[in-house]
Amino acid sequence: MRTTVLAAALALLVAAPLHAAQPTRIPDAALARAAQLQAQALRDDTGWKVVEALTTEVGPRLAGSEADARAVEWAKARFKALGFDRVWTEPVTFPKWERRSESAQVLGAHAQPLHVTALGGSPGGTVAGEVVRFDSLEALQQAATGSLAGKIAFVDVPMPRSRSGEGYGQVGSKIRGAGPSAAARAGAIGYLMRSAGTDMHRNPHTGISRFQPGLTPIPMAALSLPDADQLARLVALGPTRVQLALDCGWNGEYTSQNVIGEITGRSKPDEVVVIGGHLDSWDLGTGAIDDGAGIAITMAAGHLIAQLPKAQRPARSIRVVAFANEEQGLWGGRAYAEAHKGKLRQHQIGAESDFGAGRIYAFSAKVPAYAQGALAQIAQALAPLGIVAREAGEGCGPDLSPFHALGMACASLAQDGTDYFDYHHTPDDTLDKIAPADLAQNVAAYVTFAYLAADADGDFGSAPKPEAAAQAGK
Repeated sequence: MRTTVLAAALALLVAAPLHAAQPTRIPDAALARAAQLQAQALRDDTGWKVVEALTTEVGPRLAGSEADARAVEWAKARFKALGFDRVWTEPVTFPKWERRSESAQVLGAHAQPLHVTALGGSPGGTVAGEVVRFDSLEALQQAATGSLAGKIAFVDVPMPRSRSGEGYGQVGSKIRGAGPSAAARAGAIGYLMRSAGTDMHRNPHTGISRFQPGLTPIPMAALSLPDADQLARLVALGPTRVQLALDCGWNGEYTSQNVIGEITGRSKPDEVVVIGGHLDSWDLGTGAIDDGAGIAITMAAGHLIAQLPKAQRPARSIRVVAFANEEQGLWGGRAYAEAHKGKLRQHQIGAESDFGAGRIYAFSAKVPAYAQGALAQIAQALAPLGIVAREAGEGCGPDLSPFHALGMACASLAQDGTDYFDYHHTPDDTLDKIAPADLAQNVAAYVTFAYLAADADGDFGSAPKPEAAAQAGK
């Protein structure tokens, strides 16, 4: 008992920020400057021009594809054109998955095509068998080993619509992530799922999945929501056979790049506020809301700060990261955390935009008590944009989550995702789904947050989480 308490106490001492003696505050001059930047952002169309260029000039950017390489070159050139002081890349190596073709059809008396898309990570192959429908992931997971031999498992669970998008984690991605392994364990030859989406268009939603070690991968695909309903009705009529044909699979390794642009701080250039989004996208649409918008929002916010005279810039540097291959496993985010873990304390705070371009409606951050005053100042500065402060959560965006896990402070600027999952990972993820005024509001929020955090007197608690703390909590 005494050893555990001592370890916990030591962990707290090691984790304590270097400059925690005085409360963190934001100077009045910084607040005034941020208000000016905010007003300018609402009139500025840089964000729109960036996302328009990315989705038009590059289009879909599947990690490891030829377009991935073009996107990296595009991002480097765009950072430079937007006035960033430093632009560089850092390598990110990952397994390469390719999609070539996909189809599915009902066989027999009710023969008809079904609209499907292969899930990322699926092996290729053509299988045909009777469909067994499950109305929950748990029901499939309880299926006995071998009980689905020669059959195709079909998990049919609707995903609820919400502003926060919480249904995706509770239903959609959970079923996509765990369902294929459960099906393979029960002996199925293929896996189908109702798409993780909230639309009723005949567009299936893709996304990454992986099989647990020791299991033989099986072809896996998502049905559009109308096709999932159709298949459920057919199964209710009696035994239904489906053929699923996928030409896809893993094909070696690929090295892409995190592309980084930085605006040098006025007096503490080695300390940074990190914002960004992910540069890759799935291949079905043009990656406008996922995550061309996030790239545009954060590049545009950085651009506005870059235009300031150096004497008016924030004390710390603003770093914008266009992360590689978020979609298939946070590869860029994990590479960034590994590359920069030795400078974690120099990362003042971070926030990522990766939830489309809906208006930001809430702001939160989990920071020490001594930084709560500065957090309240930022929240007050965001209030004119219709953004309210809310209780702190843990999140700061997927790509920053590996670094946050090591101890970086992070903030959340929550976007309205009511219709985000109508288009997410589908052919409908295109530029027309973005409202320019909403995009500008996002830019205004990010430039306000980034400037104020970078010019704060004091820190927000970034500090390494030592192994002793993890061990003490076990």
